[in-house]
Amino acid sequence: METRKVQRLGPSTLAMTLPAEWTKSYGVEKGDEVTIRTGDKGTLTVLSESASSEDSEAVIHADELDADGLERAIVAQYVLGRRVITVTVREGALDGEHINSVYRAETQLMGLGVIEETPEAIAIRCSVDPEDFTLDNLLERLENTGSTMRTEAMKGLAHGNPDLAERALNRERQANKIFVLLLRLIFTAYQNPNLARAVGLESGFPLVGYRSVAKNLELTADHAQEIAEICLNADGNTLDVDSATMRQIRDFTESVDEITELAVRSVVERDYDMTIAVRQKFREIRDTESELLGDLPELSNDTLLEVREVLVGLRQTAEYAVRNAEIAANLALNEDSEHLTID
Repeated sequence: METRKVQRLGPSTLAMTLPAEWTKSYGVEKGDEVTIRTGDKGTLTVLSESASSEDSEAVIHADELDADGLERAIVAQYVLGRRVITVTVREGALDGEHINSVYRAETQLMGLGVIEETPEAIAIRCSVDPEDFTLDNLLERLENTGSTMRTEAMKGLAHGNPDLAERALNRERQANKIFVLLLRLIFTAYQNPNLARAVGLESGFPLVGYRSVAKNLELTADHAQEIAEICLNADGNTLDVDSATMRQIRDFTESVDEITELAVRSVVERDYDMTIAVRQKFREIRDTESELLGDLPELSNDTLLEVREVLVGLRQTAEYAVRNAEIAANLALNEDSEHLTID
């Protein structure tokens, strides 16, 4: 870190020189315009014209990549905010596995589409505009998708309905699309502070916390997927337990749903009181898993394992909600409120 002196140019004008190495790296010359962004805690950000532009391109050379490696590379470039991604080989033509990888990646990622294809190369473009979304809205959508998956999977188990379980599994792809889109917007807002406001933030400070919340929500969707798979694989597509036990499991699920929804609200609204409520509700259900397992009558090993996997998934989902509430508490306590004054 280097320091620079502020100079006075006139009665009311203060100025500071730009580092020569920075201007050279980003092609800033006399007469060029730069973007100045004020932030909290006394920060001032200067952006070159190139840094302010969100358009960027990447070329992936697929010669040494297998199908899985290529697919992951495309997803990574999408997350990093590339507008156009071109997949090519240095010699010959793309093989069938490479082409299939491109189209598999396209179906996984929101706003991505093929714009040009030749035997040697495929170009795909992301049409997502950051101003079309806010991070808060996407977090709420991801939580809602995971909650809906859990509800459908548990109803499928309760009623022996594999169609509901299949519906939950189909939603998992949508949950993953939302998660990866969240990552893209978080990365681009970090790289370009101008975009922070476009995605609903006053500064880049919350971005690290939002990244963790998004991952926790993606993991809770994975747990809902596992419950749906238990429904599909169980005999009769249901748990072989009495109706009272199934009712208790469903009540447990509803309590977990309430906690996960409240935790995300506490993040979005920066509400410290909500984070306290999340912790209180978690304490009330913390021992539900062990209590239910302890009260079970004698069951077959397979049934006992299925019940335990369902309960463990629900308990871990509630724990992820508490983690999200902890992040919300940190965000809330960085601002003045009835609980806190910051000088």
